[in-house]
Amino acid sequence: MSSNDIIVSLDIGTSKVRAIIGELNNGSINIVGVGSADSQGIRKGAIVDIDQTVQSIRSAVDHAERMVGIEITNVYVGISGNHIGLQSSHGVVAVSNEDREIGYEDIDRVLQAAKVIALPPEREIIGIVPKQFLVDGLEGIHDPHGMIGVRLEVEATIITGAKTAVHNLLRCVEKADLEVSGLVLSSLASCQIALSRDEKAMGTALVDVGAGATTIAIFKNGNLTATSTLPIGGEYITNDISIGLRTQTEMAEMIKMKYGCALIEESEADQKFKVPRLGSNSEKEFSQVDLANIVEPRVCEIFELIQAEVHRLGGKELAGGYVLTGGTVMMPAMLTAAQQVLQTSVRIAVPDYIGVRDPSYTNGVGMIQYALKSAAKGKSSNSAPASAPAAKKAKPAASKQKQGVMEKFKNWFSEFI
Repeated sequence: MSSNDIIVSLDIGTSKVRAIIGELNNGSINIVGVGSADSQGIRKGAIVDIDQTVQSIRSAVDHAERMVGIEITNVYVGISGNHIGLQSSHGVVAVSNEDREIGYEDIDRVLQAAKVIALPPEREIIGIVPKQFLVDGLEGIHDPHGMIGVRLEVEATIITGAKTAVHNLLRCVEKADLEVSGLVLSSLASCQIALSRDEKAMGTALVDVGAGATTIAIFKNGNLTATSTLPIGGEYITNDISIGLRTQTEMAEMIKMKYGCALIEESEADQKFKVPRLGSNSEKEFSQVDLANIVEPRVCEIFELIQAEVHRLGGKELAGGYVLTGGTVMMPAMLTAAQQVLQTSVRIAVPDYIGVRDPSYTNGVGMIQYALKSAAKGKSSNSAPASAPAAKKAKPAASKQKQGVMEKFKNWFSEFI
C-alpha cells in the first residue's frame, strides 16, 4: 500500500454510529478523522429499522468526510450479536508449486478447503480464523508462507452468522452508498487494540460493554475460543435512572454521563443537580450519592451476569483476567466496581491514538489495525484486495463502478495468522 492510503471503519452500535478514518503512513496508522451520529434503528445491537440505520450511517460518514475533506467510498464494517457462532474445521491441500515452496495461493486454497462444512440453510460463513498450520505433519506453524512441503493442512475456526442479520447489515451500508471492503467480527477487531500477545496466550476475557448489548470473547492459546452476546448494557442504567428520578430518558442519559458514579462510596454528597420531573413543572434536587444508589445495584448486576456467562463459556480460571472496553465502562468507579464483583485482575482498554483515546472507539480503531495487518501480509482478509484504498481525495462518486455487495460477500474470507 502506498503511504497515503486511507482505511475507513464503520462501527454500528446501539447508541452511536462511528466512522473512523485511518491514514497509513509507511506502515503505521494515523487517525485523521472521526465521525459519529446518534444511532437510530438499532435495538440491543440488532437492526430493527433499515431506513433509520441508513440515515445514521450517512450522518456519521458525512461528519468524518467534512473533518478530513475526502470522499469515503469503501468501509470495513464490524459485526457482532448473539447470532454469531464458532465452529472448528480442518482443511488439507497438496502444495501446487513444482519446487514445493508454499505460496499465498496454497494458503488461500487450504483455507477455502476448511470452509467446506455443512451449515443449516439459515446460516452462512462470515470468516475463518486459522488456529495453526501443519506442513507435512509439523504442527504449530502460524505462517507457512515460504516453507517447503508437500502437504499443507490448517486447523481453523469458522465464524458463522444468521443470513438475515448479515444481509440486513450489508443492505444498510449499501443503501448508504458505500461499498463494504470487509466484514470484521467486532471481538477480533477489538483484540488488535485491547489485548497483548501474552494475554491472548494465557487466557483472557475481552468484554465490550455497549449501550444495548455486551459482547464477551474468550481468548486462549492465542486464539478466539468462544464468544457470546448478552442483551444488557448502559441503557439499563439509563432506564433505572429515568424511573428512579422520575424524569425523561434523554434527561436520564445526560445525568448519567455528567454525574454518574458506579459506586456509592466514591460518589460525592456535595455534588448537586436538579432534575425536571415527569408530570410536573417543578424540578427536584438530587446529589451524586442519590444517583449512585440507583446506579450501583445495576452495575453490579451487569458484572455478575458477565461473570456467569464467562464461566459458562469455559473461562472460569483465566490468567489474564478481564479486559473491559466499550462506552459504558467510561463511568467513574466502573473499574473498581468490576474488580469488586469479578474478584480478579481487571483493566480498561483504551486506543492509544490522538482523538480516539476512549474505550468506545476500540472496535473502530481495531478494524483499521486489522485491515493494516492483512495488507502487510499482501493478502485478502475477509475483504476486497487490501491494496485498494478506501477513499481518495477529489474522486467523483459518479466515476466509481459499484460491484454488487452480495456478490462480493460470497468471496470474502477472514485470515488471522
